[in-house]
Amino acid sequence: MSPEKINRINELARKSRTSAGLTESEKAEQAALRQEYRDSVKANLVGQLENIEIVDKKPKGN
Repeated sequence: MSPEKINRINELARKSRTSAGLTESEKAEQAALRQEYRDSVKANLVGQLENIEIVDKKPKGN
């Protein structure tokens, strides 16, 4: 996810906490950006887990 999109997520979060709040289109944008961020985090985690290799197994029977 690009730094610009992360900055936009943060910008919308700050605006949502003000008295002005978010418009309906901004709420939809925020939801879409948050979902994209979650998907990105999940994909990175899966990639890391798939590359884990156990190199020092305990012998069976101990």
